[in-house]
Amino acid sequence: MLHRVRALAAFRPHDHPHPFVRFDEELAWAAFADAHGMGFDARVALVEELDTAVAAVDGTGFRETPFARADALSDALGFTADGGVWVKDETGNVAGSHKARHLATILLHLLAAERLGLTAGARPRLAIASCGNAALAAATLAAAAGWPLDVFVPPSAHPNVLGALEHLGAAITVCPRRAGDPPGDPCVHAFRAAVAGGSVPFSVQGPENALCLDGGRTIGWEMLESLGHLLDRWYVQVGGGAFATSVALAAADEGIHPRLHAVQTEGCAPLARAWQQARRIGAEAGRRWGECMWPWEDQPRSAASGILDDETYDWLGIVRGLQASDGTAVVVPETLVLEANELARTHTAIDADHTGTAGLAGLLAERPAPGERVAVVFSGRRR
Repeated sequence: MLHRVRALAAFRPHDHPHPFVRFDEELAWAAFADAHGMGFDARVALVEELDTAVAAVDGTGFRETPFARADALSDALGFTADGGVWVKDETGNVAGSHKARHLATILLHLLAAERLGLTAGARPRLAIASCGNAALAAATLAAAAGWPLDVFVPPSAHPNVLGALEHLGAAITVCPRRAGDPPGDPCVHAFRAAVAGGSVPFSVQGPENALCLDGGRTIGWEMLESLGHLLDRWYVQVGGGAFATSVALAAADEGIHPRLHAVQTEGCAPLARAWQQARRIGAEAGRRWGECMWPWEDQPRSAASGILDDETYDWLGIVRGLQASDGTAVVVPETLVLEANELARTHTAIDADHTGTAGLAGLLAERPAPGERVAVVFSGRRR
C-alpha cells in the first residue's frame, strides 16, 4: 500500500484552485517529478496543460468540489442544528464522479516521465477493468492526453456507458463469465493479462497501481480542511476500496480520525467478511491475505452496481482505517440502498445514482446521534 513519507513540519497547501497544485507537496507524482528535476513551476504548467485538455473533452476540469451541510436532508433525518449531514458532491467532477481524481495522478506521473525524457519508444497502452464511473474517467483522461486505452467490461455493461467509451475512443473488450474460469472477476483477469503483456495499469485499485491512492487523498483533505476535528464520522461506499483507503490515508496524514464506516450492500460484501477475519487474526492479517479476502461466491446484485466488485482489492487499507478510528464495516439491505437514493434526490439538489448515494445507506443503517457531524460523498452522476 502507498505510504507518503514526509517531514514533521506542518503541511501548508498552496493557494490554488486546482487540487493537484494545491496539495502538490503531498503528492507522490510530484515528488517523483521533483526528484528528477521538474520544479514546482514546471509541475504547475503540466497540471494546467492537462486540465485544459480534460476540459476540452469533458467540459470541466479539476477543482475543489462542494462540501456543505445538507440542511433539508439533515432535518429529514432528525439531526439537531449542531449536528447534521455534510455532503461532498463529486457529481460535477471530471466524468461525473471522484474516479478521475484517482486516475489523474497516474497520468501526471506518466506525462512527467515522458516530459523528463525517462521513457523511450511508443506509448504503452493503458488498461482498466470497469463498466462504470472508473471506465468513463479513464476514457476521458486518456482522450485528453491522446493515450490509447483498453477497457475490459462485463456483458452487463450499460449501453450508455459503452456508447460513451466508444465516443471517447477507448477500445472495449467484453469479458463474460465462463464455466471453468478461476474465481473472481473475468474483467480483472483480462486486465491483468494485458498488464502482463506490457500495458500500464490505469486502475482505481491500489494493489494494481498504488498511485491511484495518491489523487484520491485530495478529496479527504478537502473535507478535513472544512471540518477537521469537528467531523465525527464519515460513511464511504466501498467497491474495490481505493476511495475509502484514500480517505483513511488522508485522515492519517492529518492526524485526524473521524470514525470511518465502510459501506457495502448485502448483494456483495467481501469487506465485512475480511474485517471479521482481520480482527480474529490480528497484526498478521496483511500477511495472511487469502484468509481475509477472496472473491464473493454469489452473483453480485444491487442497484448500486458500481460497488459490486467481487473483491475489495484495497481491503487492507480500509481495515487499517477502521482500526485507527474505531470504525465499522456496514452491510446494508437493498431497501436502504433504494431509500438513500430517494432521500438524496428529494432533499438535495444532487442527482446521483444509487452507487453514488450508497454511503448514505450506511448512515441510515447505523443512525448516528442527532448532534453528530457526519459526512457522506455523493459520487456518480445519474446517466
